[in-house]
Parts: sequence; structure tokens; C-alpha cells
Amino acid sequence: MRQQYSREFRMIAVLCLTAGLCLAGDRKIARDLESLPANGVAEVVVQYTVEPKEAHIKKAKDCGAEKRKVLTAGNAIVYSVPVQSLAAIAADPEVAYISPDRLVRPSSFETARATVLADIAQNSGWDGQSIVVAVIDSGIYGSHPDLKDSQGNSRVIYSENFVPGTTTTSDQFGHGTHVAGLIAGNGASSTGGYAITTIAGIAPKVQLVSLKVLDAAGNGSDSNVILAIDRAISLKKKFDIRILNLSLGRPVYESYKTDPLCQAVERAWKAGILVVVAAGNDGRNNLFATNGYGMISSPGNDPYVLTVGATRTLGTPSRMDDAITSYSSKGPTAIDHLVKPDLVAPGNRQASLMTLGVYFSANYPANLIQLSEYTTFKSAFPSLSYYSLSGTSMATGVVSGAAALLLEKSPKLTPDQIKARLMKTASKTFPAYTTATDPITGQVFTSQSDIFTVGAGYLDVMAALNSTDTATRNATSPAVRYDAASGNVFFVADSGAVWGTGAVWGTGAVWGTGAVWGTGAVWGTGAVWGTQTLQGFGAVWGTGAVWGTGAVWGTSSKSSLTSLATVTSGEQISIAIYGDK
Repeated sequence: MRQQYSREFRMIAVLCLTAGLCLAGDRKIARDLESLPANGVAEVVVQYTVEPKEAHIKKAKDCGAEKRKVLTAGNAIVYSVPVQSLAAIAADPEVAYISPDRLVRPSSFETARATVLADIAQNSGWDGQSIVVAVIDSGIYGSHPDLKDSQGNSRVIYSENFVPGTTTTSDQFGHGTHVAGLIAGNGASSTGGYAITTIAGIAPKVQLVSLKVLDAAGNGSDSNVILAIDRAISLKKKFDIRILNLSLGRPVYESYKTDPLCQAVERAWKAGILVVVAAGNDGRNNLFATNGYGMISSPGNDPYVLTVGATRTLGTPSRMDDAITSYSSKGPTAIDHLVKPDLVAPGNRQASLMTLGVYFSANYPANLIQLSEYTTFKSAFPSLSYYSLSGTSMATGVVSGAAALLLEKSPKLTPDQIKARLMKTASKTFPAYTTATDPITGQVFTSQSDIFTVGAGYLDVMAALNSTDTATRNATSPAVRYDAASGNVFFVADSGAVWGTGAVWGTGAVWGTGAVWGTGAVWGTGAVWGTQTLQGFGAVWGTGAVWGTGAVWGTSSKSSLTSLATVTSGEQISIAIYGDK
């Protein structure tokens, strides 16, 4: 692996010498033209102070330039120019500015940092320094350049394997490394003069503990995950583990009160570790005629954990055009009827770290990121460092990174205080409804921005860092009840939870108010929970398999615990690699 990364760096160095991008000198010449070799040739845009005539073109030609195209509206001409002639062209008093004919491309992958304002947090000095996050997943490729510190040492400070039949702690699947990059990648492989986009995580100086529970196909078992959770608890004091990332899950079969996986995450919570869990990717699942409602995975159905759903950012840093992904699992939780997810974060087509030659990179080449997508190189070479994946797994890594920044700023915060603060400060602004169309089947999926879909809102790192609100009670996710007489859904009062302590932490402050949430009840009597087919009461609150006393998920008696990632192109789901096996 190390030799392959070195080959990428060597390739980049060669391309830097041949791509033709920069030159030092006159202020009329763009800075990114400064480092080109003098014997190179550059494609440049020359802007003039007047409308260029043939005399201007002749002057440039006398300097060795060759006209490519005329940009009439901008008083500019595109030339192919020997680098050593740029200064002479700039000497023309009617030349205003010379810049590269920069490559413009659609964003074929999305990064979460700007969307959740983590880039501003990092620029303000918050980078996760001294915080340790345990990642229970498929392992982490700790030698990836983006997971090393300034001294070249891996920030994966401990690794252990819990997968039977193998002794290696390395990532043979590719999922754990990708999640680790979203938490803690520092962008080393996409930083420098050739880079136009730095692909980095939320907390780029975090240290990681890797506990491998998923095999080369992404499968695992409750028992191995429970062992890993308990190992994280036992290692807490030694490494000061404050956050546990679980981008995995399986269907709910019983109440969280008896589910052994849920009991394990509660042990971690009691030990003072914030447990961040993926909601699941079953938002399109209509097996029980619920339109994806009631499909939160375990252990994301536990009230003590922070459960995360996924949004799609459409490749822009603004949240204004963002929407929930159609595949993000919706609450309430089966059996216990808890409000989940707790909040949502970017999870669709997220670019992060790649492990070469393993399941994902070998089987899904369409998810490979091209060098030309984040560098100035106009080549068709795929990156050897980065890969794109989608799912609530990815969103979970983003939230774990955000939690690390909060702990860096306020080390004494408890898991409940972090959860409460992230939820209260989450953005409550969403479109009422959004749609996604499967490009293969043409099926249209409608997502409603209700409390069981977006939870308390959209992660906002800077709002959380700027908040001084400190919860004095637990932040257990509340239960809800359906009142058949009124046709409304209400929160179940819990005097022990912070949400019941008045205006600052009341349900209005945390989950939002207004028409979407109803008046007096969570949903009110309007279209949100009306009797139409899409959101009918009978579907979500009926007495069928989901809510009944029989098998919660049908007749299957066995389920594999697997990673919650989806290989997607846009909103298309080509394969879902979790669920019943």
C-alpha cells in the first residue's frame, strides 16, 4: 500500500512539471502561474483593458503565443503561451490580467466540512487536538497519509481485531477507513500547489482507536460488536476515549431495554463515552406499508445514543438547497416508539479515504474519484487516496468529528450535554417536502421534513461551538404516543430528561415549532399525519408486524450486523450492503 501511495505522489510531481500552470513575477500574472517551469507552455486567459484588436493579437503572437479563442464579452483572448513569454505579454500596458484557463467541472462528490461550517471551526483553531475517538467498524488503514500527524506517525494509536478467522486488524472492506477519514482525515493527499479542493474530515487532529468487527464483506455479529464496545470501555482510561462511532446496525427485534446490543452501548454511555450511531439506510423500505417510517436500526434505537440520519448537499456549501436522503431511515423506533434520528448530517456521496484493493475499491469503480476532480491535472487517472460512499454511516462520522470539536473546546462536557447541545443548535430550516427519483426505475420517493425524518435538525458545528447551554439532566431521546381520539401524536412526558425543563430545553426549542410540528401536539391535525395513503395513521401506528406482538421484522430469525453504507450515484441506490442476510 505504501508503495502505491508513493507512486501517486510521484505521478503528481511529474504532472506538476508538465501540466503548465504558473510563473513568478508581475502582479498582472495570477499567483497560480508562478511555479511553472520556464520551458513549459500554458493555456491562459489574457484580459485587456480595451476590446482586443488584431494589433493586440499580433503583439502576443510576436511573443510566441497562439490564439485559441476570443472571449468577446470579457475583452479577453485565450492563448497557448510559452511560460517564459508571459512576462513580455504582461508588459503590454493594455493587458489587464493573465490567468490560467482553469479547469471548471461539476462537483461529482460532496464534502461535509463547509456545509456544517466545520471549515470555519477549523480556521478558528478547533481541530480535535487531544481527543480520541474509537471506531468500531471494518478496521482502519492507519498508514494512509491523511491519518498521520505532522511527525509522520499514524494517528491510529490502537487497533484490535474481533473478527473470527483472521488476525489482521487492517481494513479489508474499506468502510472503516472511509468513516475514519470523515472524522479525522487531514487532507494531506489533497493539499499543495496542485490541489483545488482539500478532502478532509471534521476534526483533522483527532486520534483514533480502531476496533475491527466487520469482515472483508462488511458482515459482523452482535457478539463481536459487544466485545468491541466493552473493550472501548476498558480502554477509556488508558486512551481517554470520549467518543464511540458505530456506523453499523441491524434490524430491531426487541425493545432496547432487552436488546443486548443496546445494553452494550448504554454501558459505554454510563462510562462517560458519547456513542454516535447510524440511523440506517431503510428510508425507501415499504415492506410494512410505512414508507420507511419505523425503520431505525439497532443500536440506533437506543435513547441514550446520538442517532444520525443522512442529508444530500447537492455539491454546494450552502444548506439552503439540501434535503434528507430518500434512503435515510425514519423513526419512530420499532416497539419503543422513540423519536429518532436525533439529528441529520451530510452523508450522500461523501469523499473520504480509500483503502486500495479491498471490497469497495475493487467492486465499485464508479465510486472512484478522479485526480482531475480535486487537482488541476486534466488526466483520467483515478485517485489512489480517495473514494466516494453514501449512507448514514458517513453522516455518523461527520457528527463524531463535530462532537470531538466540542470536547476540544469544552473538555468537561458529558455525553448528554454534547448530545443536547448538538440537537438544540441544529438548524431547523428544511423544505416541507423533497423528492428523489431513482434514475434506473424512475420511482419517485417523497421525503417529509418531520421529526421522525430530520430529528432535531441539521448539524451546525459553529452554532454548537458558540453555544453555552449546558444540560443538567439526561438527553434520552423521547418517546411519543398516538392519541386515536384526537388523531395527534404527543411526546411522552419524562421529568428526568432535559427536554422537560422549560423553555431553554423544551421540545419547541430543540425540535422546532410552527405548522410543520403542529400546535400542542407534535404533528397537529394537518397533512403531516393525515389519513392519505402516504402518511396514514394506520400505516405507522397500526397493529401490523412493525408494532404488533409478533416478529417485528417478519419471519426471518437471523440477521447480520453490517455497515450502514450505500453505493450510490446521486440518489440512486445500486446496492445496499446491510440488512437481513
